[in-house]
Amino acid sequence: MTVAADALETASLLTVGGVLDGTTYLKLRDIVIKAALDEPDAVVVDVTTLDVPGPSAWSVFTSARWHVSTWPDVPIILVCEHSRGRAAIARNGVTRYVPVYPTLAAALAAVIGDSRAGRRRARAELPASLASLRRARMLVAEWLTAWSQEELISVATVIANIFVENVLEHTDSSPVLVLEADGGNVSISVQDNSSASAMRHENSVRGGGRVSGLAIVAAVSRAWGSTPTPSGKTVWAVIGPENVL
Repeated sequence: MTVAADALETASLLTVGGVLDGTTYLKLRDIVIKAALDEPDAVVVDVTTLDVPGPSAWSVFTSARWHVSTWPDVPIILVCEHSRGRAAIARNGVTRYVPVYPTLAAALAAVIGDSRAGRRRARAELPASLASLRRARMLVAEWLTAWSQEELISVATVIANIFVENVLEHTDSSPVLVLEADGGNVSISVQDNSSASAMRHENSVRGGGRVSGLAIVAAVSRAWGSTPTPSGKTVWAVIGPENVL
């Protein structure tokens, strides 16, 4: 299998060739997921020349979309220039979650019309020092105030502080803080260069005598997770109106 990546003005384009089967399924899924983690407006996958002997393998795109549906919620869009491929994709239920278009132009027109165009995003690279804790809280408050979402400042600053503190305590990374707002929902994420997945560390026998920071994140957010990236990982949380403190 070959995958060529190109950056377009509004999306990331992957052009896939070769054979999609049990030996290449996971490889392609992970490539699509990694493209989405860069948070383009959409990931457009051109499958026109892709050979899929077993039609069920088309579900690789549904699987990739499921993995990024909560965060970063980047749409995945397919392009297939021949009707035979589009019919196979639709027959296998993929188009319920991942639309397919006959041309790249049609797919990009759909990206431009997508509601993500109204998203707000801010990013800051922070030094690997304790001063970054206060800086992260200040930035979150500034960004949410500018976006008229002051009611989420308290919970968002708690989450950002925990994520940055974990990076400083458990890695040698300089944390990268990203905040994104879409309507009433806000996602907070922090990137680092450690491949070790973030996880809760409560004692399974003694229970919650010592509550970890991530346990607090789980309690005050709609969802959270730790997603591998090519350079390490991103730990993220999504909050909404129900999470106001």
